[in-house]
Amino acid sequence: MYSPECSIDLDVMGRSLFIGTALVLFCLIMAAVGRGMGDTYAIFLLPLSQDLGWDRSNIASIYAVYIGAMGVFSPLSGYLFDRFGSRFIYVFGVLCLGAGYWAAGNLTSLWHFYLALGLLTGLGASLIWQVPAQSLVSRWFDKQLGTAIAFVYAGYGFGILILAPIAQILIEGYGWRLTYQQFGLVFLCLIPIIIFIPWKVIERGAPNNPRRTNTGRAEGGHTLGSALRLPVFWIMFAIYFLTAFAIFGVSVQSVAYLVELGFGELEAAGAFGLAGMLSFAGMFLTGVAADKFGNSLVATISYLLTISGVLGLAALQFFPYEGLVLFWVIPYGLSMGARGPIIATLLAKLFSGKGLGAIYGMIMMGQGLGAGLSAWCGGLIYDFTDGYNLMFCISVISALICIALFWLSPEIRFGYLNSLSRAKRSN
Repeated sequence: MYSPECSIDLDVMGRSLFIGTALVLFCLIMAAVGRGMGDTYAIFLLPLSQDLGWDRSNIASIYAVYIGAMGVFSPLSGYLFDRFGSRFIYVFGVLCLGAGYWAAGNLTSLWHFYLALGLLTGLGASLIWQVPAQSLVSRWFDKQLGTAIAFVYAGYGFGILILAPIAQILIEGYGWRLTYQQFGLVFLCLIPIIIFIPWKVIERGAPNNPRRTNTGRAEGGHTLGSALRLPVFWIMFAIYFLTAFAIFGVSVQSVAYLVELGFGELEAAGAFGLAGMLSFAGMFLTGVAADKFGNSLVATISYLLTISGVLGLAALQFFPYEGLVLFWVIPYGLSMGARGPIIATLLAKLFSGKGLGAIYGMIMMGQGLGAGLSAWCGGLIYDFTDGYNLMFCISVISALICIALFWLSPEIRFGYLNSLSRAKRSN
């Protein structure tokens, strides 16, 4: 028998699914623009070094400032999102990115690069990537939250896959300066589209979602202050810091390393782009698998893939054959960024409420600090040792420590706060 109420429910569910899916696609594009573009710096590293004649540590330090700024500004991103909402943060973020990349085409001094390619683009990336995406998506997905967030994270790999080869082709045709300016202008053209998105509807969330808010601003839950008093917060901070140390000191040097071993520049860029493509799949599959098989087990497998990839990359100095580059690309690509969806999903469940943006932003600071320090150390190690082996060792050790941390915390293993559960039982 036909029921009008059933028809209304189906209409609401269909509308919610459409808006939620559109939101995930939008956040994926923002991840590609904000974070994927930033990591194409590996393609620009050699052209910048050759053109400007600077030491590798100086060139790598520009990326270190960018990735460090992205982490340092993440708490600000969370505050601005909680305070002013989505339209402001996305418009401001894309404006910073577009202006920073456009300005990069006219720079000559190192401190100018720090300001434009470092601080400005780092601020822009922090504003439009993980912090607002995780908060918004959690309001539209409940049981499938891990899968949805994993898809958003995959935008990072999607950005590398698409933008890295484009950047290499443009650099060969027009030079690195004009290439940066072209990217900057394209990003600025996104601003009018962002302005007219119906953010008030999106910020409320799905009607049947427990994290829905009628005002468009989250309410209740942990504040940043209360989260800072919980051990699990600092364990997540340490995991993000050490994971970044395992990844970025190697990835930012990878294209230059392959070129020095005798690979062609376009070939090396293609390998980096392929790793980005696999990270797209790896982040998505990791988020789905974590929902089914548990956070710690899936994270352990992903870290073992990272270690295998680093060892494969290191082995190329002894066996520099084209086919063997896959022993780096496949495991490293599948694990690059794969822990992000696990942590983001956990945070949405453990700390949902008015302080989620600020809490996630503060934990993201750990990633930024670790990534910036490791990228700078990678360049410094190359200048002092004329090689990469010490950085490879640091990467492997960092990944092993992260595996231990994932198993030490029951909150991470099981996805709930023990302290809160005990408090509820005692009452």
